[in-house]
Amino acid sequence: MPGTSGISLGISRRALFAGSAAGTAAALLSTGTSTAESGTKSAVTGASYRAAYHFTVPDQWKNDPQRPVWIDGEYHYYYLYNADYFTGVVGTAWRLATTKDLVSFADRGVAVPKDTTPNGGLWSGSAVVDTGNTAGFGAGAVVVIVTMSPGGGTDHQAQFLYYSTDGGLTFTNYGTDPVLANPGVADFRDPKVIRDEDRGRWVMALAENDKIGFYHSDDLKSWTYVSGFVHDGIGVLECPDLFRITAGDGTVKWVLGASANGKGSGLPNTYAYWTGSFDGSAFTAEASEPQWLDHGWDWYGAVTFEKRDASGAVDAAARYAIGWVNDWDYANTTPTIDCDGFNGTDSVVREITLKKASDNTYYLASQPVSGLDAYVSRTVNLGDVTVDGTKVLDYTGISYEVTTEITWSRLTGAGLQLRRSPDGGRHIDAGIYADYAFLNRRGTVNADTSGKWQESHTPFDPSAGTVKLRILVDRTSVEMFVDDGRHVHTSQVFPYLLDTRLALFTIGGSAVFRNTVIREFSV
Repeated sequence: MPGTSGISLGISRRALFAGSAAGTAAALLSTGTSTAESGTKSAVTGASYRAAYHFTVPDQWKNDPQRPVWIDGEYHYYYLYNADYFTGVVGTAWRLATTKDLVSFADRGVAVPKDTTPNGGLWSGSAVVDTGNTAGFGAGAVVVIVTMSPGGGTDHQAQFLYYSTDGGLTFTNYGTDPVLANPGVADFRDPKVIRDEDRGRWVMALAENDKIGFYHSDDLKSWTYVSGFVHDGIGVLECPDLFRITAGDGTVKWVLGASANGKGSGLPNTYAYWTGSFDGSAFTAEASEPQWLDHGWDWYGAVTFEKRDASGAVDAAARYAIGWVNDWDYANTTPTIDCDGFNGTDSVVREITLKKASDNTYYLASQPVSGLDAYVSRTVNLGDVTVDGTKVLDYTGISYEVTTEITWSRLTGAGLQLRRSPDGGRHIDAGIYADYAFLNRRGTVNADTSGKWQESHTPFDPSAGTVKLRILVDRTSVEMFVDDGRHVHTSQVFPYLLDTRLALFTIGGSAVFRNTVIREFSV
């Protein structure tokens, strides 16, 4: 919908993995609010911007998630972590958190340290459990293939190996030479390794600028290039993903994904994916242009991983996904630095499934992980609410989930005002307008100082006369799932902590917000 006048942080972007964003809180205050209103933790209120039910790094900095792996009855979630963020020293290690339900995580500290070899810090990569002892480190060893850049920059990126014999808690480097050397190009990174059981070998997908290269290995130590998938127009392809999934109708598809920046083409800057086929060496896409697993501004470096039950059995019809709720355009601009001593928040874990569209194509649908249900601390059932104009609800909250189905006979737009200020001047708008669904953060504090990346859109057919919305609101993020997760919008926001109201609105007619339910979580 047409954006309202907004407030944005007056902070310039700092260098990659830079030091403390001193002055961020001051920028919040420069908008004319009081210290208490800004939510600065050092203020009398002692308030916090740390998410209530999303994963956040314990301290300092995090960025890319690394694909979680199942070890000894729980998921091991590694992520890029910089313990020297506040001092301005660059480079990341792999820090580990473990979880059984993908909602509550236990910090296990740094698993793969940085700067222990001449190769420096660790970039993105992937971990695998070598059950067949193909690498010779023992059956069940955890092997990490990771990008490092001796000499720094993108011109020296190569792939290195680390291994663990204690269940993925600590790792040893396999020498200081790469297992896949750089052939003399920039952007040669983010190896994603999977096991091809049908052919008895390992397959790697590697980000190579506008190409995803595919490689084979028998032992994880020696790799051979076999083919490449090329797509330009959406920036450098990063953090590739490759998996097989079965739709509800029994159709099996391969999916190739990558984090990509489509902003210049009016597309998202999130996770692009293609459905198609993979013969063990080459991927063939069913369509030239990608679909997107998220259409907001802040779901980057995302990874998908196997859905397993308590026994460890893999569900072929579903996967999980998690993404970094940030964007490199403004990655170091956040009040969490000054208020809480950290910078790094993830999306909720999502369950993704393959569905068939009305035009007989296939797409990935997303839903928040079901494990959230076990952490509901309060439920507010509002039932059916008729709205004509704007209706402020008798509810206040900072972190919650709201679900509703909006129905109408004649209407231009409808939705919700999230984290609305007491005077109604600030809010985040989510809903539908004309022929698109939208999430608009212009009316609240956010890190996009350019003003360009404020409202995200996805297609919507207004003739349907109904839309289902499931919206997860936390202290610094909003995730909107439209029509059972057909489309998702994730954006980072920094509302003042006194902005706790919730309102429903319509434009050009009335609507009924059916089965409206609010849930709060205690994690």
